[in-house]
Amino acid sequence: MTAYFIQAFIYLCAAVIAVPIAKRLGLGSVLGYLMAGVVIGPIIGLVGAETNTLQHFAEFGVVMMLFLVGLELEPRMLWDMRNKLIGLGGLQVGLSTLVVMGIALSFDYGWTIALTVGMIFSLSSTAIVLQTFNEKNLTKTEGGKNAFSVLLFQDIAVIPMLAFIPLLALPELVEKAQSVASSAAEHHEELSLVAGLPGWAYGIVVLMAIASVVVGGHYLSRPLFRYVASSGLREIFTATALMLVIGIAALMSLVGLSPALGTFLAGVVLANSEFRHELESNIEPFKGLLLGLFFITVGAGINFDVLISNIGPVMAMTAGIILIKALVLLALAFIFKIRGSDRWLFALSLAQAGEFGFVLLSYTVQNHVISTELAQLLSLVVAISMFLTPGLFILFDKVILPRYEKTENTREPDDIDEKGTVIIAGVGRFGQIVNRLLVTNGVKTVVLDHEVQQIENLRKINTKSYYGDATQPDLLHTAGIEQAKMLVVAIDNPERAVALVEYIKHTHPHVIVMARAFDRRHLYRLRNAGADFMVSETFHSALNLGKHALIRLGVHPFKAEQQRATFYETETTHKDTLYEAWKQFTEDDKYLVHYRDMFIQLEETLSAAMKDERYRSYSKAERSWTPPPKENHTEFSKAESD
Repeated sequence: MTAYFIQAFIYLCAAVIAVPIAKRLGLGSVLGYLMAGVVIGPIIGLVGAETNTLQHFAEFGVVMMLFLVGLELEPRMLWDMRNKLIGLGGLQVGLSTLVVMGIALSFDYGWTIALTVGMIFSLSSTAIVLQTFNEKNLTKTEGGKNAFSVLLFQDIAVIPMLAFIPLLALPELVEKAQSVASSAAEHHEELSLVAGLPGWAYGIVVLMAIASVVVGGHYLSRPLFRYVASSGLREIFTATALMLVIGIAALMSLVGLSPALGTFLAGVVLANSEFRHELESNIEPFKGLLLGLFFITVGAGINFDVLISNIGPVMAMTAGIILIKALVLLALAFIFKIRGSDRWLFALSLAQAGEFGFVLLSYTVQNHVISTELAQLLSLVVAISMFLTPGLFILFDKVILPRYEKTENTREPDDIDEKGTVIIAGVGRFGQIVNRLLVTNGVKTVVLDHEVQQIENLRKINTKSYYGDATQPDLLHTAGIEQAKMLVVAIDNPERAVALVEYIKHTHPHVIVMARAFDRRHLYRLRNAGADFMVSETFHSALNLGKHALIRLGVHPFKAEQQRATFYETETTHKDTLYEAWKQFTEDDKYLVHYRDMFIQLEETLSAAMKDERYRSYSKAERSWTPPPKENHTEFSKAESD
């Protein structure tokens, strides 16, 4: 037991030291875990033979990750993704397999070995790529979405690969294995529901296992989770979530399928469950820790003796695999019209081999498809390519992305061939709504934005817009600022927004400036710059949500509206005082005194309103809208008009 504690301490200590350093250096957590494994394994030798055994346990982190990925998907979403899932993903796996197979054949490997190696190296690392996408906020980019589609297809493709690989067994390896199989089987026999079954029976058992996961997940999981949730014990819900994942993984292993893909299927089935978010929150900590442990074991498992004795072939194969996959992915990016920096993100992020490569390599050795010696070399290629993946992301961040950003920033502004009553600077989620409201009421607008992708998206929905930086005087002149009556400032950079307001009020004082503010202090800066009207982007939506929250909690709708209006009136009453305090006092504590006083008065006003006898209590039958008294109706109208 003491040895287990010491080993656990070593692994955790390595992670605690290496990962924060890697994050601080901008290398990402994955590279930190891999470096930690290399240090405590091949370099220092603090861990040794137990690494391979521990890696099988750590692979359960991949199982949990795919379960969580499945929870984020719905069957309808998978259907909507079918074109990229099957087209892009299928072509990537197929072309990568064929190219690698062709190169292997040129080195006089048999076609069965060449095909197996091609399938192994066609897969990429779901764990590393998704982890890095989340850390760098790349998941929602066009390159990230396409990469996710390919990863999803690769994970699904492992199932037919596992079914097909045993058919490629080499007779000479089978004969060699049979000489030692009898004694080894006595001591290493694994549980299986399909051992010795004919092909048709094996297929039936596999289909029954998959059907049990789908049917059980759809019909039995909800009553189970409701029963467990009724206990009110969070730890029991956590235990149930782990029981579900482990049980499905065990079932898939018993029928010879990938545990990770079984849990992924279960996650998709449970994607519409009302307990989905609870499952995510309970599984996430285990997933993160086990994935980190998995990456450490990959680094610690690199056999430097085999690597040094075969350094040339291993490094050549690693570089060749990364280059081949990157070229295949770039070609597919052109075919599927993935543009700009997203094309390179798509290609570089998927250029490595993946963790399922270890699973398939072990499986091929067990089924006598390739020799143990070749499997060791290929395992090094898989591990080193995964080790180099964070470097590919650094190459994208530091070299490729800045060049594309520079190209986009140096693009010439569009020729503006029309004038309008209102110029809208910035058409993100805020500016689009303003533009739609004005256009639908017959107001002529000129829309400007400096994001190329945003302009292209607007043109797809027939919204005429122009690329250009609205803070540049020449562009404003072309857009007709001299004749315009109003400028709406909705750009997403606070500094540039303030500078634009200052410039317009200095050079074109006749133009009414309406500005979007990010927060209260930005609002004051815009007002100080001369903006005629400012609005905080979240103020009214938050106030409206708060009103509806009160209604859902049983407060009468009119009382909730009264509270909303009181809050709004208090803000309006104090806005000038707070603004003057902000201008006068540069120290935060002096401004905050005035801010605190306003909220003290607000609480008193809201509390007094709640004690109003006329609207104090209502029966369930009266919980519907009732007209306000005449004297209050006038006040509400005035508040809204203000």
